This record gives sequence, structure tokens and C-alpha cells, in this order.
Amino acid sequence: MTNMNFYRQLTARLHRLLWADDLSVVRPWRRQAILLLRLLYAVARDLADGQLTLRAMSLVYTTLLSLVPLLALSFSVLKAFGVHNKVRPMLLTWLAPLGDKGLQMTEHVISFVENIRVGVLGAVGLGLLIYTVTALLQKIENAFNFVWHVRRPRPLAQRFSQYLSVLTVGPVLVFAALGITATLANAGVVRTLMAIEPFGTLIEFAGRLLPYLFVMAAFAFIYVLMPNTQVRMRSAFVGAVIAGFLWQTLGWGFATFVAASTQYTAIYAGFAIVIMAMIWLYLNWLIVLVGASVAFYHQNPAQLGARRRELQLSSRLKEKLALLLVALIGRHFYHSANVPAWTLETLTRHLGMPLEALQPVLQVMVERGIVSETADEPPTYLPARAFETVTVKELLDAVRSAEEDPALKAERLPADLPVDTLVARLDTVVGDSLRGQTLRELAAPPTEITPRNLS
Repeated sequence: MTNMNFYRQLTARLHRLLWADDLSVVRPWRRQAILLLRLLYAVARDLADGQLTLRAMSLVYTTLLSLVPLLALSFSVLKAFGVHNKVRPMLLTWLAPLGDKGLQMTEHVISFVENIRVGVLGAVGLGLLIYTVTALLQKIENAFNFVWHVRRPRPLAQRFSQYLSVLTVGPVLVFAALGITATLANAGVVRTLMAIEPFGTLIEFAGRLLPYLFVMAAFAFIYVLMPNTQVRMRSAFVGAVIAGFLWQTLGWGFATFVAASTQYTAIYAGFAIVIMAMIWLYLNWLIVLVGASVAFYHQNPAQLGARRRELQLSSRLKEKLALLLVALIGRHFYHSANVPAWTLETLTRHLGMPLEALQPVLQVMVERGIVSETADEPPTYLPARAFETVTVKELLDAVRSAEEDPALKAERLPADLPVDTLVARLDTVVGDSLRGQTLRELAAPPTEITPRNLS
């Protein structure tokens, strides 16, 4: 009991430290310090909840199944550009924390890849190869969508085209960047400058810094591309810096651990290399997801205090949210077309509700053809039909019946005359009281707060 009381007191003090101050009135340096502490607290809270670690473990399993097909496909693309011999050094760099075991695993993987002949696989074999790789990318996208509170994956056609772009263009760009770096390092002008101080020291420092920058650039590329939402480059870069720092730091720590754990080889024999590789792969995916979480909270600071949970919205709250949403969307469309349309982010900030509360209600209205999402990034919301033709009763009926399972509809319940009569009367009363009232009436007066004020 004493430990529990101490934990509660510590939690209460931490909560007061992080959330008691109004950031709009504190000094800039204090505001930045509090925001940093809040961000660290939010990421630690997500890790403690266990979802990030669970998804990292899932990605380890999927990666092990897809690693050889992924490298085989990339190997075939790189071979066309004559840079396929760069795959082995890249794998060696990634598996360097495993020490000698990393070298052994690299040789095994490269031998597997070289033995795969994409040209003789046939249509079915090539299809299975592509499917295995795209399944990995889809799993990665799902993990990023979870971090970014995105409920919908990309459409199938868009998913296929973007995944193929990653598989074909991505490796070429990576190795082209590495090739440019090697060319610059061997250039005569650079060698001449290295002999002159302080240019030599600066160039040497830049050479040591470049691998870190490439790692961070790779993380930033992933954070922008993979989630099915718009990620600001600045937020992606912040997450990439944190992830790159963690990757380099944990790589050094894991290499030290592997060097000091010779007893595991005696216990697990040949399985030790597999176990170590799986642990390192798990840490890599966990770092990637932690960096994505940092990018999300940097872009959405309003979510720092909201614990991720499955929200159970009452029918009353869903109905009022739906009415507020169509009022805001309609007022913009009819009265403020010269300012930016509402996005999910601006609606969340304006209404003071978490993303998980607004997304399902908006999705219902999109599916029922009441509002529509534009193809912009991020998507904005506009009326799908003229609001003069949509009644308030239609909107409320759509929200009330949204999550009904086809096997659990109200119509499937046993008939009971008194109950059925009362339900019919209630529906009639609501319909009569709202008769003729359309969504256009909700959108009549323009609001003082518009998306421009929130951007």
C-alpha cells in the first residue's frame, strides 16, 4: 500500500509539473522545456502501454519472412544499374553490432539472394515474390497508421503503385547517394583540401558525420512516405533525428553486449546468431516506431496529454459531434469559401476532441454521402450533396445506425407489440419535430473562428 501511495504521489507531482502551466503565458524557454518533457512523457507512456513493442515484434516476424525476397527484388533492380555489389556492404553496416555473427549472417543472406534468379521464377513465382514484399510494406504502413491514429489504409491501387515505387526507386536513390559520397571522397580537390588544416579536420569530421545524416534522411523519408496522412517535413526530421541517435547509440550498446555474451553461444550453439539477429531486428523496429511517435506528437502537440485508448462514445455525443461537424463544414462552404477548408487536424483542435472521437463520425458521414473528402493532402471536408437536400433526421439516423452489425440489427430482434409501438412512436416524434429541417439551416450563420485562425 505504501508503494502504491508513493507511486500515486509521484504521478500526481509529475502531472502537475507537466500540465499545470498555461503555455501561452510562460516564457519561451520554459515553454520549449515543458513541451520537450511532455513529448518524452507521451512516448514513454506509449511504450508502457505495450502497443509499440507488440507491433515491433510483429514486424520482426514479417521481416524475417520477407527479407530474402525483398533483397532479391532490390538486387535485381540494382543489377540493372550496375550497383548490386553495394548490397553486401550495406548489410554489413546494418548487422555490424552483431560482430562476427553479423558477418556470417550477411554471407548467408547474400548467398540466398544470389541463388534466386528472378528471370526463371515464372509468373507465379514472381507474383509470390512481389506479394511477400508488398505484405511487409503493408504491415509497416499499418504500424505507422497506428502511431498516427489513422484508421484507414491506402486504397489498393495507390498502395500497389507507391509500394512498387519504394521497391524500385528507393534502392537506386540510396546507393546513388552512397556512390556520390564515395566519388567526392576520392576527388582530387577533396584530397588536396585534406592536406590543408583546418580543412582536413573539417572534412574528416564531415566524413564521419555523413553516415549519421544518411541514416536520419532514411528515417525521415520513411516517416513522410509510409503513414496514410500528411506528415510535415519538420516533424519527420525531428523524429528522424531522435531515431538516428537511438539507432547509433543502441548499436554501440548492442555490439558491446554481443561481445560480452560469449556464454550464449555455448548455450544456444548455432541458434545464437538467429536469436541475436532477431533481438537486433526488434530493437531496430522499435526505434523506427519510437521516432514515428515523436514525429506524431511534434506535429500534433494537442495529443500529448491524451492516452491512446478505445473510445466508447455515447449516442448523444456522436449525434452532437455530427451536427457540429456539418455546421462547421457547411458554414465554410457557404460563407467562407475564400479561407482554407476544414481538415481533420483543424477540426480536432477547434472542437478540443481527440482524433479517435472525430474519425469514426466523419467516416460515417463520408460513407453515407453527406460530406466528402477531397484528394488534397491533408484531405479537407466539403458537402457531398447540397445541404438543402439533406435532412437533419437523415444525418441522425446515419450516426445512430453506423456501427450496427448486419447480424445484430434492431429488425432481427423478436417482435414485441408494446416495445415496437413505443419505438415507432419515438421515431415518429423525432421525425415530426425535425420535419423539413435541413443541414443548410445549421450552416446559416458564419462563425467567428475559421480554419485560417487555427492554421
